[in-house]
Amino acid sequence: MSHPASPPPRTSHVREPTVLPGAKRRTLAWPWRVAGIVLGVAIVAGVLHAATLWARDGALKNAAAQARSAAQVNAALLRNNLDKFRALPFVLTRDVDVRAALQTPAPGQIASLDEKLDTLSRGVGASAIYVLDKKGFAIAASNWREPATFVGVDYQFRPYFQGSVAHGSAEHFALGTVSHEAGLYLSRRVDDVGGAMLGVVVLKVDFRDLEADWRQSNAPIFVTDQHGVVLLGSIAAWRFDVLAPLTPALAQTLRTSLQFGDALFQPLPLQPPLQAVSTGQLVRPDTALPQIPAGAPLLHTTLPIVESPGWTLHLLSPVQSAINQATANAQLGALLALLALAALISIILLRRHRQRERANQQAAIHEQLTALVDERTSQLLQVNEQLVDEMDERQRTAARLHSMQEELVQASKLALVGQVAAGVAHEINQPVAAIRAYADNAAEFLRRHDDGSAQENLGTIAALTERIGHITGELRAFSRKAGASVGPTSLKDCLEGALLLLGPRARRQGVALQRPPEEQNVLVQANRIRLEQVLVNLLQNALEALEGRLDGRIAVTLQDHGDTVRILVSDNGPGLSAQARARLFTPFHTTKPEGLGLGLVICRDIVAEFGGELDVARPADGASDPHAPASGALFILTLRKAPGQDIASSLPHDPSL
Repeated sequence: MSHPASPPPRTSHVREPTVLPGAKRRTLAWPWRVAGIVLGVAIVAGVLHAATLWARDGALKNAAAQARSAAQVNAALLRNNLDKFRALPFVLTRDVDVRAALQTPAPGQIASLDEKLDTLSRGVGASAIYVLDKKGFAIAASNWREPATFVGVDYQFRPYFQGSVAHGSAEHFALGTVSHEAGLYLSRRVDDVGGAMLGVVVLKVDFRDLEADWRQSNAPIFVTDQHGVVLLGSIAAWRFDVLAPLTPALAQTLRTSLQFGDALFQPLPLQPPLQAVSTGQLVRPDTALPQIPAGAPLLHTTLPIVESPGWTLHLLSPVQSAINQATANAQLGALLALLALAALISIILLRRHRQRERANQQAAIHEQLTALVDERTSQLLQVNEQLVDEMDERQRTAARLHSMQEELVQASKLALVGQVAAGVAHEINQPVAAIRAYADNAAEFLRRHDDGSAQENLGTIAALTERIGHITGELRAFSRKAGASVGPTSLKDCLEGALLLLGPRARRQGVALQRPPEEQNVLVQANRIRLEQVLVNLLQNALEALEGRLDGRIAVTLQDHGDTVRILVSDNGPGLSAQARARLFTPFHTTKPEGLGLGLVICRDIVAEFGGELDVARPADGASDPHAPASGALFILTLRKAPGQDIASSLPHDPSL
């Protein structure tokens, strides 16, 4: 028998909540954000704390250096205040009135000494000056008029009297037994001629003016002795307080000696207590001080006073404002640095994000740029080829121009050769005719067997032949092309060559040539053939200007100007007008009917290649008409001396040119 199938058991279905992906990411990111914020705050706090400590240490170091300088200045003031008084007791021990009063204390001498001590005390600013006899009684004092005078008081118990008796001098700081005012006692023993003691001179110094000056400072200043007792300072309430509590025995001893009266020797109201030598210690006052609130940090600086054994100068410098300023600056700087670092990190993260976005854009831009660069490169190559072709063409043009200039120079030289050829030919005809006559005479002498006369005629023929060869050689050298080299060249040889070529024409015209003396020779930086061409051109122009003049004269002179030498070529011809001088070196401008206007231009270019100058001087007396000719012309050729040349002793110097 079959049983019906039982239905399946019913189960409860609980629907799970659906979590969105964004919400899940926010849930996971929240703890990390909190951790990041906490870490950032911790980093900021740590950096600010480190900056505060660093700034505090720096402020204290700077304050310590400034306090050290201030302590040295105040110690110097204290030493100067004491040094001006230390010599006075010694001087008084040598005083005649002091010795006389101690030896024979007559009333008149005592009165005179009282007046003298009173005047001296007022003059030097001492608190009191008095004289003790050998028993310690004061017989004279500067305060003899005052009710609390020292006269008649026994000071035998005072350490400064005992020290002077034992050692000759003593210094002792104490509270006055009569005046009840603290001061430094400077004492000196007075001896007679035999060395026996007569008495003691005492000078008391108070420090009221010095303490008043110290009170102007906002830093407490005071001086302690070897026991740590405050002797003087800017705070009057601290006088006779101590750095640290004294032992009962020492306190009782000081009270018994009456050095500090009935002082209680209370510790200074500073926490922690000051040490004897504790430069750099920070202390805080228990109570408010002038310009300093209670509890403010003070930097303790000490400086020993060497001139007063046991004395130490103490300076308490307020440092709270310096620490606050340095701390604020350091914290501000740290915050700015942190902000800059945060900004830098943010920028880096932002850039990384943008770099991913720009990657595809940069790839496309790169392809476009590549195509554009290829196109521009092709264009630049074409332009470069054109520039190279233009440079080659310019070089060829420059070479042709240089060649044409050389040809033009040579043509100018050949033109000059043609002009001087007639004169040279005439100069040669005379020795040739003489040679023929001497040869005929020599033949006749040989036929007569007169060997001596024949030999003399033959010698004369040889000399005339050498002269002809010298003239033709100079003409041939002048006519050939010159090299491009520039070097030391004899100026004398160049002048002789030019004068040799133009001498026949000058003699034919009757022109007097004045040349430099034979001893005036100098080496200049030039090329001989080119320089000779310039001189021939200048002399040729002068001869043409003197054509038809009966009293023609050409002068060639040399002048020394240090590193240069000047050749002056002058004539007494009609001269040059102002218009002619203005365009004298312009190409193709000439004043000659058959001239080309290139001679002087070529000469100036040649001289410029030597590193020199060619110019024409202005007339001495200017005319009202610019076209009116002046009297004569003067050309100035300036050349550089060759290295090692010094002719200042042989050449004249004319600074007016």
